Amino acid sequence: MNLKSTKYNFLFQQHKNDIYHYSLFMLGNRFDAEDAVQDVLIKTWENINYFNILSAKAWMIKTTHNRCLDILRKRKRSLNNEAPIDEFFSDNFSNPNEKDLDTVVNNKILSDKIKEKIQVLPENLKSVFVLYEIQGFKYREISKALDIPLNSVKVYLMRARKKLQEELKSYELQEVI
Repeated sequence: MNLKSTKYNFLFQQHKNDIYHYSLFMLGNRFDAEDAVQDVLIKTWENINYFNILSAKAWMIKTTHNRCLDILRKRKRSLNNEAPIDEFFSDNFSNPNEKDLDTVVNNKILSDKIKEKIQVLPENLKSVFVLYEIQGFKYREISKALDIPLNSVKVYLMRARKKLQEELKSYELQEVI
């Protein structure tokens, strides 16, 4: 195996799940996410000798982000922008040991509502929210990956949380009535 293949295989193993899950949350369906990941992996192979291996994660997430935005723009042009976030989200927020059926059903309903609200966040807020809250990225990693100032990451995350809280609070009030 040559050096290029070794570097690529290492990066692939280290970051394939991060770029897939990010794509999945940004795009809302598996097919588009898989296409985005494939495009990013091809670009990674083509450019592997041109970026620092230590900053590869940020480069790959930035490339993934840009590819997702391209796909979303294309979707908007075709007026087909409704796509649910897949089951991965539910897996993060559900408890498989839960025995109480009411709790399981309520958690599923809440999970679906949260997914719906994340999907309609503006792209800048959604990307920061997904990277931080779902993918577990640090502020600096997000700043570098999305090429935005650190303070913007914090502000976008705060705005996304606030917007989701407002939306979910109104949902809670509807349920009480």
